[in-house]
Amino acid sequence: MGCFFSKRRKAEKESQPEGEEERPKQYSWDQREKVDPKDYTFSGLKDETVGRLPGKVAGQQFLIQDCENCNIYIFDHSATITIDDCTNCVIFLGPVKGSVFFRNCRDCKCVLACQQFRVRDCRKLEVFLCCATQPIIESSTNIKFGCFQWYYPELAFQFKDAGLSIFNNTWSNIHDFTPVSGELNWSLLPEDVVVQDHVPLPITEELKAVRVSTEANRSIVPVSRGQRQKSSDESCLVVLFAGDYTIANARKLIDEMVGKGFFLVQTKEVSMKAEDAQRVFREKAPDFLPLLDKGPVIALEFNGDGAVEGCQLIVNEIFNGTKMFVSESKETASADVDSFYNFADIQMGI
Repeated sequence: MGCFFSKRRKAEKESQPEGEEERPKQYSWDQREKVDPKDYTFSGLKDETVGRLPGKVAGQQFLIQDCENCNIYIFDHSATITIDDCTNCVIFLGPVKGSVFFRNCRDCKCVLACQQFRVRDCRKLEVFLCCATQPIIESSTNIKFGCFQWYYPELAFQFKDAGLSIFNNTWSNIHDFTPVSGELNWSLLPEDVVVQDHVPLPITEELKAVRVSTEANRSIVPVSRGQRQKSSDESCLVVLFAGDYTIANARKLIDEMVGKGFFLVQTKEVSMKAEDAQRVFREKAPDFLPLLDKGPVIALEFNGDGAVEGCQLIVNEIFNGTKMFVSESKETASADVDSFYNFADIQMGI
């Protein structure tokens, strides 16, 4: 007993005109653009300024190796980036969906954003970082960290393409795999550090076409104090719920609070469950439970004397009618901050 489909294929073949060859089948992988690894590699360069413009990497892996006294700018998102055996280089990396791995590098200064960050066998690096997970150093010394501070028009879309949130940045929460008793292999750069003094803007005509700004108030990633010592015992937690203007509202609130002399300590974007809301919002939880289904929340921690009252005034004056959670008093604010960030760090594996 024959198969119906085999009979149909045989009939179709017999009905094909003589002399006409059967067309080869087309598969999706045959239509993919061929990738030349040389287009995604900088190797063996010395005393050069090189880079890739927005749209020229488009999520591919990239390799930087054996470069000396070079300025390197990747103005696009990528899958992973490895930097090996580079000396005295300035490096900017657009958002990296996976990991950035420095190995055996010396005297380099970098600005970068990634999901995972790792340094091994390196010495004297300065890194302005946005990292979604805990940065790791290993067998390395004199590694200094600052908060990512960079802007150009395409950067926000590149963060989305790389699957990174501008609010998930653990830049200062460093883990050292090989600590030395009595010594510290890493430190934080001064809070008043000027990024452009360490990682200057490109000077070639091609790369100057990218409209870069290093001003803190324009940075795509909010500039936070991280693990630096707090200036006050008073902090305030604000939680914004998902909506059409959540990111814009968060940025506006940060600008207002920083403009009034308060400090942004840390930020987080994370999904909350009902049990998380009960723990963080306590008796106010029923007011916010329906909002959790709309998407992740954005949390901001501000610090400074009068932070709670100052934040409440700004929220009432500028965001009246927008549903937000704001710490009710300075007596409960520290507990609010601890409750939220403890659950968020656990959820994100930090």
